[in-house]
Amino acid sequence: MQLKYEWIFIAMLGVSALSCTARAQGDPPHVFNAATAAVRPAGTTVRVALIGDSTQTNHAGYGRGFCANLAPTVDCVNLSQGGASTKSYRVLGLWEKALQTKPDYMLIQFGHNDMQTKGPLDQEHRDRQVPIAQYEENLRNFVKEARSNDIQPVLVTPLTRLLFDAQGKVNSDLQVHADAMKRVASDMKVPLIDLHADGRSYLNKVGSTQGAALEVVRRNTDGNIVPDHTHLNWAGSYVFGRIVAEDLGKAVPDLKKYVLPSAAPLPPEGVKAMKIFQGAPVKIVLVGDSTVNAEGGWGKGFCAIVTANVTCINDAVNGRSSKSFIEEGRWDKALADKGDYYLIQFGHNDQPGKGPKLETDPETTYAANIRKYIRDTEGIGGIPVIVTPLSRRNYKDGTLVRDLTAYANAAKRVAADEGVAMIDLYAMSIQLLGGMNQEQADEFDAPSHADKQAENGKQQLDRTHLNAKGQAVFGRMVANRLVGMQVELVPDVIGETTLVQNSTSGVSK
Repeated sequence: MQLKYEWIFIAMLGVSALSCTARAQGDPPHVFNAATAAVRPAGTTVRVALIGDSTQTNHAGYGRGFCANLAPTVDCVNLSQGGASTKSYRVLGLWEKALQTKPDYMLIQFGHNDMQTKGPLDQEHRDRQVPIAQYEENLRNFVKEARSNDIQPVLVTPLTRLLFDAQGKVNSDLQVHADAMKRVASDMKVPLIDLHADGRSYLNKVGSTQGAALEVVRRNTDGNIVPDHTHLNWAGSYVFGRIVAEDLGKAVPDLKKYVLPSAAPLPPEGVKAMKIFQGAPVKIVLVGDSTVNAEGGWGKGFCAIVTANVTCINDAVNGRSSKSFIEEGRWDKALADKGDYYLIQFGHNDQPGKGPKLETDPETTYAANIRKYIRDTEGIGGIPVIVTPLSRRNYKDGTLVRDLTAYANAAKRVAADEGVAMIDLYAMSIQLLGGMNQEQADEFDAPSHADKQAENGKQQLDRTHLNAKGQAVFGRMVANRLVGMQVELVPDVIGETTLVQNSTSGVSK
């Protein structure tokens, strides 16, 4: 199943990537809270925000490399959004939320998604593309409004595509947008980072072979792996992030003291990711309850679409909560598998009414358990990915019942606080199921599941667990979102994948 840009973005509207540290790792969205948006971490003296599209994000742009090249006293807040343009960033409310974070400086970079392409357009592209004159006007408005909020804007020309011609030189289809941005910077006396020119200069210097080693790959509609030419892997993020950081020190002399004197090295997670990107074997461990378990959960569908390079271990167990999974020793057994990635989902059996051996409070005990899963995974050198619970499929008066919201929100908050990747399966499944009625949603149901309830002597659909169709749909949903953040895994997932259009950026404190 192909995940579309609108699905995730609508599901996460009001879910904005909030904060990041200079050690950037992961891309967890964070529930936006206007009351705390401007609160800065203790020990930081300046806040720098990134405002832009996917080429600026942490997961597939230079964001994490940029933040890593700044001193720990900088609160580096990545508010970029995959698929965004100068038009859609404002229309979807992200600009207003960015202003509420009250940074001292904003690095503003758009262009890739503003480009007007030829041929018929779907609604997604019409919502983003603008004529060059409108692009320029949108930039001017960003500058005016940032200044009126006592924020210093810094314009960044769009990152060039990593596309080389027959002579080994970089081609560019973004020069007109770079020129427009330079005009705005000159007219309005705004500091400028000409990443478009500096990126081309660097790539022309190192050549096509080294340049290609900095980009991600994707699977096309035929399922074949092809170069992406636009987005960056970990190595690319740190190369171009360093360029932007050095250029910032030149464009804004007051910030030069915050730029590290030498380039930041890749952290262990980045080293692991690059080895996997280059073909190293991968072990993915699934942890959770029956909605993940191979019998009636999405785990079976997920494991079915990874390549032979992946060892996919489903350690999820029916009837377990975030509490009982630990207390029964099942978490220790899962850690003993020594996975590279752990996808962790609980919530269904943590709810009130499940009994004292299972129940947790979303704000306290559940959150503490999720935090333990994250830290234990990192303790063995693994990469934790928190998955919010799959929605149940019960409707009341034609409306989907949302009874796991408290646990989903708690999981998102913990993931953001810990700075780890998060798959909001709850929001994605609600977005899909919200467009269905009860009869349509029942087509995903596993009628023979052991947890099914009996009423008046008749077996009833449990509307929680999945049949083969549901396993395939939601397993694909998880896989597509996973590779949208952990882009090094793209070659290890079979079938067409959407890399970054459905991903929100940001790394938490």
